[in-house]
Amino acid sequence: MAGTAPQDTDVEGVDAGVGLTALLVAAARAIETHRHDSLAQDTYAEHFVRAAPACADWPVRIEQVPDGDGNPLWGRFARYFGLRTRVLDDFLLRSVRTSARQVVLLGAGLDTRAFRLDWPCDCVVFEIDRAGVLAFKHQVLTDLTASPKVKRVPVPVDLRADWVTALTTAGFDPAAPSVWLAEGLLFYLPSPAETYLIDTVDRLTTEGSALAFEAKLEKDLQAYRDSPIYTATREQIGIDLLHLFDKGPRPDSAGDLTAKGWSTSMHTPFDFSRRHRRGPLPEPNDALEGNRWVFAHKPSL
Repeated sequence: MAGTAPQDTDVEGVDAGVGLTALLVAAARAIETHRHDSLAQDTYAEHFVRAAPACADWPVRIEQVPDGDGNPLWGRFARYFGLRTRVLDDFLLRSVRTSARQVVLLGAGLDTRAFRLDWPCDCVVFEIDRAGVLAFKHQVLTDLTASPKVKRVPVPVDLRADWVTALTTAGFDPAAPSVWLAEGLLFYLPSPAETYLIDTVDRLTTEGSALAFEAKLEKDLQAYRDSPIYTATREQIGIDLLHLFDKGPRPDSAGDLTAKGWSTSMHTPFDFSRRHRRGPLPEPNDALEGNRWVFAHKPSL
């Protein structure tokens, strides 16, 4: 999305590059929604998939996949996204039930949490993403006459631009507790951009605030190029995730937050697969092996 990232990350909407991955996640959420043992419900997800020509033939139910859950993409990887959705839903709702009343979704993509979760009435959800992505989402939701369950403030700005001014101009108050989410975002950013983002969240938050983000710990992403998940994603829908991920070394953002006084915890997705008794479990040559979900809280001084 910035600096040394591949050129097609600059595509404005959802038709290619990183934008297309938002549709991949939407398809996964649609499949999860229709499962009998669903972990997360997103009734809007399949409408995004059907509205975009790039993915008109993608499945939105596991029954539409010939090999079902045996499919590395629409079975295992989609189940991963369903689990991630549920875990982060729970994190956000816990945060707003304690202190935070401002929710900031960084790189919001096709996130519909403002529409599908039960928020306290005095919450506000800020959705930061590029104008083209937010415009596509707005059009689909308008066609469905969908109404948010909370005050929702789209903030159309690229995270490479001055998103802080855009966010504060839109009404965000740094003096009030907030909860932030960077879901499936940071590994597309060059290391300096990730460090700037984490530092900025620290600067814009007060005590009682929280942050969740997803990280990848692999030293060499290419070592997993032939993994079933990356291979299936390339071959079945033409998305080469390893081409989109930034190739540079990753910062220790969890460690940086700890050094700034935050309390942080880091988990593997498999921790939550076992907790919910659903979701992916480790396997050989596993593209999910280095994935970590980090939860951070800014305690009272």
